[in-house]
Amino acid sequence: LINIKTSVDKVREISGYLKLEKIKEFEYCYDRIVCTGLEENPPLQIRSKKRGRNKQTTAKNLLDRFMNYKNDILRFMHDLKVPFENNLAERDVRMVKVQQKISGTFRSVQGARSFCRIRSYISTVKKNQLSVMKAIQDAIDGKPFVPTIV
Repeated sequence: LINIKTSVDKVREISGYLKLEKIKEFEYCYDRIVCTGLEENPPLQIRSKKRGRNKQTTAKNLLDRFMNYKNDILRFMHDLKVPFENNLAERDVRMVKVQQKISGTFRSVQGARSFCRIRSYISTVKKNQLSVMKAIQDAIDGKPFVPTIV
């Protein structure tokens, strides 16, 4: 995946798309690695006495996910607008969870909405590489930052 990411980053700067031959080569390599992993991590043969699915190793579960979600995992290779990772989205959600852990919950629905709105504004300002304090001051002065739509 790192090799694919490196190639995609280079191509993104130059031409804006990855050639079909290169995509097929990367997909073949991905499939080969997953198949090798599945051969080295076969399903456990132990039958549990409980109902439901049999327990599997963590490695086997991960390999199954790599196999079942291949299109989603490699989407960044097909559509260069899709980021390699979703750290920004996770970071945006993390503050809400931290707030819930600290205070247990929000006191009202309106309080939760206000918190999310302010955090969203701060996140947008940061993603546009602007000063958060200046953007907040401008918003208070009635001149909020509004990003341009691409």
